[in-house]
Amino acid sequence: MKFVAGRLVQMVLVVLSVTLLAFAALNFLGDPLFNILGPIADEASGPEFDEVRAQARADFNLDEPFLVRYGLWLGDMAQGDFGRSFANGTTVSSEISRQLPVTIQLMIYAQLLSVLISVPWALWSASRANRFVDKASTVVSFGMLGIPVFALAVVVFWLFAVRFDIFPTRFDDETIRTRLVSMFLPAMVLAVPLIATYQRLLRTDLISTLQEDFISVARAKGLPRWRVLVRHALRPSLFSMLTVFGIQTGALIGGSLIVESYFAVPGIGAGVVEAIIRDDFPVVLAVVVVVTVIFVIVNFLVDLLYSFLDPRVQFDG
Repeated sequence: MKFVAGRLVQMVLVVLSVTLLAFAALNFLGDPLFNILGPIADEASGPEFDEVRAQARADFNLDEPFLVRYGLWLGDMAQGDFGRSFANGTTVSSEISRQLPVTIQLMIYAQLLSVLISVPWALWSASRANRFVDKASTVVSFGMLGIPVFALAVVVFWLFAVRFDIFPTRFDDETIRTRLVSMFLPAMVLAVPLIATYQRLLRTDLISTLQEDFISVARAKGLPRWRVLVRHALRPSLFSMLTVFGIQTGALIGGSLIVESYFAVPGIGAGVVEAIIRDDFPVVLAVVVVVTVIFVIVNFLVDLLYSFLDPRVQFDG
């Protein structure tokens, strides 16, 4: 309980720090009133325009000191009210609730693909450590790590969606099947660097675990090689991979900015790109909050999973 309480306090501090920095940056790098009203903010003159500007300042608390505005915004945010979009006047919460599930599904899809491919690959490489096939897989994995996401997205889209017409060129969520099919290419693009990262980490830890005494005992019992690998060596070798799994949540969200925009996936990544172009501050701030909360929650859950993988790990101290 002491560990959980401490981590919860850390999570709250992280969210507060990130939101404060984001709120400050978006307020000090431009004129919020201009972003709300456009040229009317400083070019138009007349009583009717003065009234519009005064109303906008009142609606968005622009006459209040910075910390007061931040506190008011934070209080509304805690209640799920992220304000209204500068661009179209719709509530930001409605936009986030529409886009966030798509991005979460894409991230889960990418993580599932990466785990399903990297774990068997790592087991296979570790069982043949330092042989030709292991060295060849090392070259392949480093090549996968070196490919930029945006370049991979272009190549994959042209090859499998345009040239051979295997996958659709547009997102389709009419049914579960069409959604999974149309999400496969963007999910695989996101998964490629994850696959290489997980494979390298897990392979290294597996090779180290296979030198332990309890593995020698399992082998002495005459157990098949794959049973030794999966049943005895895999579980205690997952720590590094699990740690990176949590950290890569942030990388996945960053990658989704590119992938969702390129593959026309209507997720939060594509939404925030459009909001940045429009200087739509409420949307950008809402995305920052949502992304930060997702990141800290995932890493909190990863910490809890440590004790499941190895009961010797204790967090109460």
